[in-house]
Amino acid sequence: MPGSSAVLSGAGGCQDPEWCWCPSLGVWHGAERCWCLQVLDEGQQALAARSDYNFDHPDAFDFELLVSVLRKLKKGKSVKVPVYDFTTHSRRREWKTVYGANVIVFEGILAFANKELLKLLDMKVFVDTDSDIRLVRRLQRDIMERGRDVAGVIKQYNKFVKPAFEQYIEPTVQVADIVVPRGGENFVALDLIVQHVHSQLEKREITVRAALASAHQGQPLPKTLSVLESTPQVRGMHTIIRNKDTTRDEFIFYSKRLMRLLIEHALSFLPLKSVTVETPQGTMYEGKPQLPALPQITGVSILRAGETMEQALTAVCKDIRLGKILIQTNLDTGEPELHYLRLPKEISEDYVILMDSTVSTGAAAMMAVRVLLDHDVQEDRIFLLSLLMAEMGVHSVAYAFPRVRIITTAVDKRVNEEFHIIPGIGNFGDRYFGTDGPSAW
Repeated sequence: MPGSSAVLSGAGGCQDPEWCWCPSLGVWHGAERCWCLQVLDEGQQALAARSDYNFDHPDAFDFELLVSVLRKLKKGKSVKVPVYDFTTHSRRREWKTVYGANVIVFEGILAFANKELLKLLDMKVFVDTDSDIRLVRRLQRDIMERGRDVAGVIKQYNKFVKPAFEQYIEPTVQVADIVVPRGGENFVALDLIVQHVHSQLEKREITVRAALASAHQGQPLPKTLSVLESTPQVRGMHTIIRNKDTTRDEFIFYSKRLMRLLIEHALSFLPLKSVTVETPQGTMYEGKPQLPALPQITGVSILRAGETMEQALTAVCKDIRLGKILIQTNLDTGEPELHYLRLPKEISEDYVILMDSTVSTGAAAMMAVRVLLDHDVQEDRIFLLSLLMAEMGVHSVAYAFPRVRIITTAVDKRVNEEFHIIPGIGNFGDRYFGTDGPSAW
């Protein structure tokens, strides 16, 4: 949920890499760290090459960028952060995209050195490590990972690192919530920190779930919802695909017919200006434009069942760009998890048609919407399309994202204890692809 991230920060001397598993005055992305160091001019780079530049001074860090990055991550937004090259002492040309999360771990020797930064931290941990261990770690890191020589590392340590620790880093222990002696070897302290983070997550999760669960009780369906008119033809097709005895061929045929109607209905909500054309008889006709005059559209399917709607979309919108998102439920936590993402480039100005065959609780749909927002797609340009939705899912999505347009062919009243839509349609993916579903179906 937007604004629900917690920031755990660690400061102290050169710390244990097993403890420092997230941003060291920067951000982890995959296997690389993305550092927020200042851009050095030619003179500073020359000093750095001679080990005469003080990287342990607060002026060496781009705190303005750091504050901006953390603020966006706390709001659940994605950010682009620079990648620093410690061999050339400069930022690389490429930037890394980092996504918001429930917990953001921000770590660095000067993590507590900026007042604006301190305001963003929910939990502050000072890791107290013996000075000899800090020196050994620095030697290992700078020689093995950064190609420095022993003499240069020791020179820099005595001239800059040790004095900076005593002047700027050690005094910040006073603002810490927790002080951890012996770093990553102090498993008792680490366990307590982990337990505290888990308890805070549970409190926030309970609050959000309670809000979503109670948001729709006794409330009318949201205005952002549009349901395809239930004509005798539409109701007849629903009768066929809902029937448990319908053959797979019949199920696919009538599902595709409903998908085509749903796509056509969704396109009617695009902003279209009137256009006048001349007919073969020489008279003028006032109408609406079609592709390629339509606004730029991108289709994104939530795998696997949402992929079945792509054919109907491409049949209506020629040469449309497509993306895919794989979201699966963690069987241990019951929470949706993002496993795969492939989106076209530069979709921030597009209208995005987000497709899933059914929506029960809305959890997967909300995560997919969050991913699109992370890629700077405007909320009011996201159309969530589904053949069948439960009222709970409709309200959950509308509650979390009030400007997303929700479009479906039918809305069922409830979900059961297993979060299956009732009366529902069964497991759409299994019925469509002919795979075996759980015995509960």
